[in-house]
Amino acid sequence: MTHAPSAARKNRVLVVDDHPIVRPGLALLINREPDLMVCGEAEDARTAMQSITAAKPDILVVDISLNGPDGLDLLKYIRTRYPDLPVLILSMHDESMYAERALRAGAQGYIMKQEATEKVLVALRRILGHEIYVSERVSNRILQRYIGSPSDGGPSSIADLTDRELEAFRLIGAGHSTRQIAEELHISVKTVESYQAHIKEKLSLRSARELVQHAIQWSITEKPS
Repeated sequence: MTHAPSAARKNRVLVVDDHPIVRPGLALLINREPDLMVCGEAEDARTAMQSITAAKPDILVVDISLNGPDGLDLLKYIRTRYPDLPVLILSMHDESMYAERALRAGAQGYIMKQEATEKVLVALRRILGHEIYVSERVSNRILQRYIGSPSDGGPSSIADLTDRELEAFRLIGAGHSTRQIAEELHISVKTVESYQAHIKEKLSLRSARELVQHAIQWSITEKPS
Protein backbone atom coordinates (compact mmCIF):
# COMPACT_ATOMS: atom_id res chain seq x y z
CA MET A 1 0.00 0.00 0.00
CA THR A 2 1.46 3.36 -1.02
CA HIS A 3 0.98 6.53 0.97
CA ALA A 4 0.34 9.92 -0.56
CA PRO A 5 3.29 12.23 -0.15
CA SER A 6 2.91 14.62 2.75
CA ALA A 7 2.30 18.23 1.91
CA ALA A 8 5.27 20.57 2.17
CA ARG A 9 5.40 22.51 5.42
CA LYS A 10 3.97 26.00 5.16
CA ASN A 11 5.79 28.97 6.62
CA ARG A 12 3.82 30.32 9.58
CA VAL A 13 2.97 34.04 9.60
CA LEU A 14 1.80 36.04 12.63
CA VAL A 15 -0.08 39.25 11.74
CA VAL A 16 0.08 42.14 14.23
CA ASP A 17 -2.22 45.06 13.38
CA ASP A 18 -4.71 47.04 15.45
CA HIS A 19 -7.23 47.36 12.61
CA PRO A 20 -9.76 44.48 12.69
CA ILE A 21 -10.41 44.92 8.96
CA VAL A 22 -6.74 44.71 7.94
CA ARG A 23 -5.96 41.45 9.76
CA PRO A 24 -8.57 39.29 7.97
CA GLY A 25 -7.61 40.86 4.64
CA LEU A 26 -3.98 39.91 5.11
CA ALA A 27 -4.95 36.46 6.34
CA LEU A 28 -7.07 35.89 3.22
CA LEU A 29 -4.20 36.99 0.97
CA ILE A 30 -1.60 34.85 2.74
CA ASN A 31 -3.66 31.71 3.37
CA ARG A 32 -4.39 31.15 -0.29
CA GLU A 33 -0.67 30.65 -0.97
CA PRO A 34 0.68 27.07 -1.07
CA ASP A 35 3.77 27.89 1.00
CA LEU A 36 2.34 30.37 3.55
CA MET A 37 -0.27 30.34 6.31
CA VAL A 38 -1.40 32.72 9.05
CA CYS A 39 -0.85 31.00 12.38
CA GLY A 40 -2.21 33.81 14.54
CA GLU A 41 -3.30 37.44 14.81
CA ALA A 42 -2.64 40.10 17.45
CA GLU A 43 -3.84 43.66 17.93
CA ASP A 44 -1.15 45.02 20.25
CA ALA A 45 2.37 44.39 21.51
CA ARG A 46 1.34 42.44 24.62
CA THR A 47 -0.88 40.04 22.66
CA ALA A 48 1.81 39.72 20.00
CA MET A 49 4.43 38.57 22.49
CA GLN A 50 1.99 36.01 23.89
CA SER A 51 1.12 34.83 20.37
CA ILE A 52 4.77 34.36 19.44
CA THR A 53 5.17 31.95 22.34
CA ALA A 54 1.94 30.09 21.58
CA ALA A 55 1.93 30.05 17.75
CA LYS A 56 5.68 29.78 17.07
CA PRO A 57 5.62 31.77 13.80
CA ASP A 58 8.38 31.73 11.21
CA ILE A 59 7.87 35.43 10.43
CA LEU A 60 5.85 38.42 11.68
CA VAL A 61 4.00 41.15 9.78
CA VAL A 62 3.81 44.16 12.12
CA ASP A 63 2.06 47.50 11.75
CA ILE A 64 3.90 50.48 13.24
CA SER A 65 0.77 52.13 14.67
CA LEU A 66 -0.41 49.96 17.54
CA ASN A 67 -2.29 50.87 20.70
CA GLY A 68 0.20 51.16 23.55
CA PRO A 69 3.79 50.36 22.58
CA ASP A 70 4.08 50.88 18.83
CA GLY A 71 5.47 48.52 16.23
CA LEU A 72 9.02 49.80 16.61
CA ASP A 73 8.88 49.22 20.36
CA LEU A 74 7.49 45.73 19.75
CA LEU A 75 10.31 45.09 17.30
CA LYS A 76 12.86 45.99 19.97
CA TYR A 77 11.16 43.64 22.47
CA ILE A 78 11.24 40.85 19.91
CA ARG A 79 14.94 41.36 19.25
CA THR A 80 15.76 40.89 22.95
CA ARG A 81 13.82 37.62 23.26
CA TYR A 82 13.71 36.24 19.71
CA PRO A 83 16.78 37.68 17.95
CA ASP A 84 16.43 35.44 14.90
CA LEU A 85 12.69 35.88 14.28
CA PRO A 86 12.25 37.85 11.03
CA VAL A 87 9.85 40.81 10.93
CA LEU A 88 8.24 42.65 8.01
CA ILE A 89 6.94 46.11 8.91
CA LEU A 90 3.69 47.03 7.12
CA SER A 91 2.64 50.64 7.65
CA MET A 92 0.65 53.57 6.33
CA HIS A 93 3.53 55.89 7.27
CA ASP A 94 5.92 57.32 4.71
CA GLU A 95 8.86 55.00 4.21
CA SER A 96 11.22 57.97 3.83
CA MET A 97 10.77 58.64 7.55
CA TYR A 98 10.21 55.17 9.00
CA ALA A 99 11.85 52.50 6.83
CA GLU A 100 15.43 53.06 7.98
CA ARG A 101 14.29 53.39 11.59
CA ALA A 102 12.59 50.00 11.27
CA LEU A 103 15.70 48.42 9.74
CA ARG A 104 17.91 49.86 12.48
CA ALA A 105 15.51 48.45 15.08
CA GLY A 106 15.90 44.98 13.57
CA ALA A 107 13.25 44.59 10.87
CA GLN A 108 14.10 42.66 7.71
CA GLY A 109 11.68 44.59 5.52
CA TYR A 110 9.34 47.57 5.22
CA ILE A 111 6.34 47.98 2.94
CA MET A 112 3.68 50.68 2.81
CA LYS A 113 0.05 49.62 3.07
CA GLN A 114 -1.01 51.25 -0.18
CA GLU A 115 1.58 49.08 -1.92
CA ALA A 116 0.44 45.94 -0.15
CA THR A 117 -1.46 43.11 -1.94
CA GLU A 118 0.94 40.92 -3.91
CA LYS A 119 4.04 42.83 -2.76
CA VAL A 120 3.44 41.50 0.76
CA LEU A 121 3.89 37.99 -0.59
CA VAL A 122 7.07 38.97 -2.43
CA ALA A 123 8.44 40.61 0.72
CA LEU A 124 7.58 37.62 2.93
CA ARG A 125 9.30 35.16 0.62
CA ARG A 126 12.42 37.30 0.24
CA ILE A 127 12.73 37.73 3.98
CA LEU A 128 12.17 34.02 4.59
CA GLY A 129 14.97 33.52 2.06
CA HIS A 130 17.26 35.58 4.33
CA GLU A 131 17.08 38.75 2.22
CA ILE A 132 16.09 42.33 3.08
CA TYR A 133 13.02 43.84 1.42
CA VAL A 134 12.59 47.59 0.93
CA SER A 135 11.39 49.69 -1.98
CA GLU A 136 13.82 50.74 -4.69
CA ARG A 137 13.57 54.31 -3.43
CA VAL A 138 14.73 53.38 0.08
CA SER A 139 17.42 51.07 -1.26
CA ASN A 140 18.83 53.83 -3.48
CA ARG A 141 18.90 56.33 -0.63
CA ILE A 142 20.78 53.91 1.63
CA LEU A 143 23.29 53.19 -1.14
CA GLN A 144 23.77 56.90 -1.79
CA ARG A 145 24.58 57.45 1.86
CA TYR A 146 27.16 54.67 1.87
CA ILE A 147 28.92 55.93 -1.25
CA GLY A 148 28.92 59.50 0.03
CA SER A 149 26.32 61.04 -2.27
CA PRO A 150 24.32 63.94 -0.86
CA SER A 151 20.97 63.10 0.63
CA ASP A 152 17.79 63.68 -1.33
CA GLY A 153 16.82 66.60 0.88
CA GLY A 154 13.56 66.38 2.81
CA PRO A 155 12.90 67.04 6.47
CA SER A 156 16.33 66.07 7.82
CA SER A 157 15.61 67.87 11.11
CA ILE A 158 12.56 65.65 11.67
CA ALA A 159 14.71 62.63 10.86
CA ASP A 160 16.84 63.59 13.87
CA LEU A 161 13.94 62.95 16.26
CA THR A 162 14.08 59.77 18.30
CA ASP A 163 11.46 57.09 17.60
CA ARG A 164 9.36 58.15 20.60
CA GLU A 165 9.68 61.85 19.79
CA LEU A 166 8.57 61.14 16.23
CA GLU A 167 5.57 59.17 17.50
CA ALA A 168 4.61 62.04 19.81
CA PHE A 169 5.10 64.51 16.93
CA ARG A 170 2.80 62.41 14.71
CA LEU A 171 0.10 62.37 17.39
CA ILE A 172 0.41 66.14 17.88
CA GLY A 173 -0.18 66.51 14.15
CA ALA A 174 -3.24 64.29 14.42
CA GLY A 175 -4.75 66.70 16.95
CA HIS A 176 -4.09 64.78 20.16
CA SER A 177 -3.70 66.71 23.40
CA THR A 178 -0.75 66.15 25.74
CA ARG A 179 -2.89 63.98 28.01
CA GLN A 180 -4.24 61.95 25.07
CA ILE A 181 -0.69 61.34 23.83
CA ALA A 182 0.33 60.20 27.31
CA GLU A 183 -2.59 57.77 27.44
CA GLU A 184 -1.96 56.40 23.95
CA LEU A 185 1.76 55.89 24.51
CA HIS A 186 1.27 54.69 28.10
CA ILE A 187 3.64 57.28 29.51
CA SER A 188 3.26 60.21 31.91
CA VAL A 189 2.17 63.71 30.91
CA LYS A 190 5.53 64.95 32.18
CA THR A 191 7.32 62.61 29.76
CA VAL A 192 5.22 63.89 26.86
CA GLU A 193 6.06 67.46 27.85
CA SER A 194 9.73 66.49 27.85
CA TYR A 195 9.35 65.07 24.31
CA GLN A 196 7.64 68.28 23.21
CA ALA A 197 10.50 70.37 24.60
CA HIS A 198 13.09 68.22 22.80
CA ILE A 199 11.14 68.40 19.55
CA LYS A 200 10.88 72.20 19.73
CA GLU A 201 14.61 72.45 20.34
CA LYS A 202 15.54 70.09 17.50
CA LEU A 203 13.16 71.76 15.04
CA SER A 204 13.98 75.31 16.20
CA LEU A 205 10.36 76.03 17.11
CA ARG A 206 9.72 78.86 19.55
CA SER A 207 6.33 77.96 21.01
CA ALA A 208 3.79 75.21 21.54
CA ARG A 209 1.64 76.84 18.87
CA GLU A 210 4.44 76.61 16.31
CA LEU A 211 4.97 72.99 17.31
CA VAL A 212 1.31 72.15 16.66
CA GLN A 213 1.26 74.01 13.34
CA HIS A 214 4.47 72.31 12.18
CA ALA A 215 3.20 68.89 13.24
CA ILE A 216 -0.11 69.38 11.40
CA GLN A 217 1.66 70.51 8.23
CA TRP A 218 3.99 67.52 8.39
CA SER A 219 1.15 65.06 9.04
CA ILE A 220 -0.66 66.34 5.93
CA THR A 221 2.38 65.88 3.68
CA GLU A 222 3.20 62.52 5.28
CA LYS A 223 -0.17 60.99 4.44
CA PRO A 224 -0.03 58.80 1.33
CA SER A 225 -1.78 60.34 -1.65
